[in-house]
Amino acid sequence: MKPAFLIPIYNHGDTLEQVVSALQPYDLTCLIVDDGSDDKTKSFIDDIIAKFDWVKSISLPQNAGKGAAILAGFAWLLANGYTHALQVDADNQHDLTDVLNFLQMAYDMPNCLISGAPIYDQSIPKSRLHGRKITNFWVAIETWSKSLTESMCGFRVYPLQALHPILSKIRGMRMDFDIEILIKAYWQGVEINYIPTKVIYPIGGRSHFRLWRDNLRISWLHARLFFAMFYHMPQHYFKYRKRKKCKQS
Repeated sequence: MKPAFLIPIYNHGDTLEQVVSALQPYDLTCLIVDDGSDDKTKSFIDDIIAKFDWVKSISLPQNAGKGAAILAGFAWLLANGYTHALQVDADNQHDLTDVLNFLQMAYDMPNCLISGAPIYDQSIPKSRLHGRKITNFWVAIETWSKSLTESMCGFRVYPLQALHPILSKIRGMRMDFDIEILIKAYWQGVEINYIPTKVIYPIGGRSHFRLWRDNLRISWLHARLFFAMFYHMPQHYFKYRKRKKCKQS
């Protein structure tokens, strides 16, 4: 295994160094993917690259969305021999004291996609909380299962080789990315596990989630996944039964 940190960023330069500093004790490469940020954020990234020799960066020419930034990061990591991407957001919402738990599970189950299972405090906006509940309802339908209890958390370990067959099939490049890659990984037969982790929404924090635009984008994603489900889920079901019989024998 050769894991690396992956941080997509769009205009969150003021919190980036705090996030990067929290990752320093783990002695892993960190790749920052600049998703067409403003000059101020680019300056923050340049300062961090100069300060930490284990941090690398690549840039997209213009803002293309979180999904596009993560996929660009995956391509760079695969090309440079990395096997896993431990992705965290740049806005400092994630409890990075849990990084060790994510890494340990990745070493124990190297072909597994590991996602945070958020524990929210009172800072979460009610609209976001209810939106997640609706999305998780549709995810249960699209996977014929209640096992995927969370589909929108950005604190994850991605097994790059196991996911390679589906990366070119991802269409959601913005807030719909986290949901789509999880569902398509499940359809592909990638095991998905969760680690409980605290998530906060800092006072004065900047969110790029746009209520109407992104909810419409997510609704369109679920419409596409619902119809694709009739093709993918029967295949997934019979593959699962075949694996189960092999294990029993």
